[in-house]
This record gives sequence, structure tokens and C-alpha cells, in this order.
Amino acid sequence: MPTAVVTGASSGIGLAFARLLAAEGYDLVLAARSAGTLADLADELGQARAVAIDLSDPAGPAQLIDAVPSADVLINNAGVGDYAPFAEADEKKLAAMMQLNMVSLTELSRHYLPGMLERGRGQIVHVASTASFQPGPLMAVYYATKAYVLSLSEAIAEETRGTGVTVTALCPGPTSSGFQAGAAMESSKLVSGRRLPTADDVAAAGYRAMKAGKVIEVPGVKNKVGAASIRLTPRPLVRRMVHSMQESHD
Repeated sequence: MPTAVVTGASSGIGLAFARLLAAEGYDLVLAARSAGTLADLADELGQARAVAIDLSDPAGPAQLIDAVPSADVLINNAGVGDYAPFAEADEKKLAAMMQLNMVSLTELSRHYLPGMLERGRGQIVHVASTASFQPGPLMAVYYATKAYVLSLSEAIAEETRGTGVTVTALCPGPTSSGFQAGAAMESSKLVSGRRLPTADDVAAAGYRAMKAGKVIEVPGVKNKVGAASIRLTPRPLVRRMVHSMQESHD
């Protein structure tokens, strides 16, 4: 069976993707930091291998590549955010975020893509965000990393068009996945008090888009409208709107 690598597989969207791939019979490689959680998940899913690794560490991608030299499907899901004005943000957190959200994602895709092209088949999913489409005051670096992910995905998708290899940027809005707690943004008006889509819903939309070879998938009607409307909205207004939505209720 083909091999699928899922990063950030221990929870949220990554876990939901892992379950979908397991149901299709893929040989799964589950990558995340939590060794115990991954081992339990590998037991639950059956044909799965756990690789405990920290992709926010610059050495992480090479360690994963050493463990898994080749893959037919790559779900680049691992990512993190941080909620603070840029001038007050923790520099170490920002460096780890850029490594995880951009550098590690890029290195893994760059490694696995040539083999996919040689075989004439393969699928890459980059989990981006609706944050990809606009600047994000109070989460400036996170939004910027996701803009990078979307741009990279579109470029590679065009380069590989017609090869049998597809690249999909999955751009969910706020999702009930544990991300908000990790980013310490539960009080943000963007998420506070809102009923959010589940990680299962988002992963299912991403999985369908991957199978269909779609380049960009924005799950949810409201998210689709919001992403499309950004192109027609003056940039100063976009910045102020996002800033207002990101502000805390406190």
C-alpha cells in the first residue's frame, strides 16, 4: 500500500486526516512531539508507525526524512500560532513558529516531491488557513507564515500540473482543534463564544479536495465568501477589520 506521512498527527486536523487515511488502507507514518499519544494512536489505527519528532527544531525535518525516506502522500499539517502584539511577542516562540510553519514544511515537501514526480503519482496537502489571505494584527507572524504556505502551494501546484502529482492548500477558518489554546487566543473575538467547525469536518473537506486534485480548498460557505471578498476590499480596511476581530473580549 502507498505510504502517507502526517505531521502534527497527535490531535486536531492531523489526527482526523490520519483516521481518514487509515480507513483507506494507507501505510501511515504519524509524526508529532507526543511519543505516548502517537504510540496509542498507532495501535488504534493498525498499519501505522509513530515517529516522535519536533519539527519546530531545525534538525527535525532531516530526522523525519531519515526515518521515512519516501512517501506517496504528505500531509503537512503541523503548525502553531501565537497571540500578541508583534513588539511584545516572544522571540523564541516566533522563531519556532517560522521553523515549524514554513521551513520544516518546505523541507519536507522538497524532499518527498521528486520521488512522487519520478513515480508519476503523489499528493501533498499543506494546511494553511483563511489567515493566508490577509495580514493579521495581533498574530502578525502567524498570518504571514500562512500566506507563505498558500503562495508556495499554488506555485508548486502549477509546476506539477499534468504530472500525476497534486498539491493542495487547505485553508480552514477557526476550527475546534486545540489550536486556540496553544496560541493563547481563547479571548480573541475571532473565536470567543463562537461555535467552530470540528477538525473532522475540516479534514474531510481537505481529503476530498486532495482526492479531486484541487489547488485551494476553503471549507465552509462563510469562509469562502470571506476569502473571496478580501480581493475587493481596500487594504487599509482589511487591516483594521482583522485587527478589530482579533482584539480580546477582556
